[in-house]
Amino acid sequence: MEAGEVVQELLNADKTAIAIDPGFGPAGFFNINQSVVVSWGVMIFLMLLTLIMTAGMRVNNISKRQLIIETAVIKLKSLVGNGLGEEAAEYTQWIMTVLLFLGFSNLAGLVGLVPATMDLNTTAALAISSIVLVQIASIRRKGAGGYFKSFAKPIAVILPMNILELGIKPLSLCMRLFGNILAATVIMEMLKTVVPVFLPAVFSIYFDLFDGLLQAYVFCFLTSLYIREAVE
Repeated sequence: MEAGEVVQELLNADKTAIAIDPGFGPAGFFNINQSVVVSWGVMIFLMLLTLIMTAGMRVNNISKRQLIIETAVIKLKSLVGNGLGEEAAEYTQWIMTVLLFLGFSNLAGLVGLVPATMDLNTTAALAISSIVLVQIASIRRKGAGGYFKSFAKPIAVILPMNILELGIKPLSLCMRLFGNILAATVIMEMLKTVVPVFLPAVFSIYFDLFDGLLQAYVFCFLTSLYIREAVE
């Protein structure tokens, strides 16, 4: 099976998780896709994990569990904060939340689920929300007047390019994340066809674990850089 055929098969596959027919409206309009179910599953899992891991926290005589959690949070904040810089440090929690959501979403393949980021709607929504945050950060820092004046910097002649960049950045974030996850899935499907037993399991560890986490980090790192540029 060629790569193009695998891509077509994946893109054209029925992505419906829950079929809903209310008796009105276009057929399939109210259906709930797999990506929505996986996204909500990841969010519920993270919320429950947070409640469980933070239960019984103390200021003094902390437990080993609390020590591990606090160390992990500090390391994660440091990782994200390096990209944002001091002037944009207030957006650290947002980037950390997106990083955790993307990371666990991309790991869904390890338990036999289709990653939510395999749906272009999911990556587009994440990219658009990130770029909207970038614009909000810029307006809060520079004011409305300074924000609009920044489109004519360093010289007025590049105004059209700066405006065009508003659409290019989210498109780049969206397609980079979607394309990498799709490519990893295509490779895994082709490996299953050629060597159906041992080799796919080995590569699954790489593509679902390492590459999935890497793509989540790249998405958040680029968003951090855009925010940092916006507030400078």
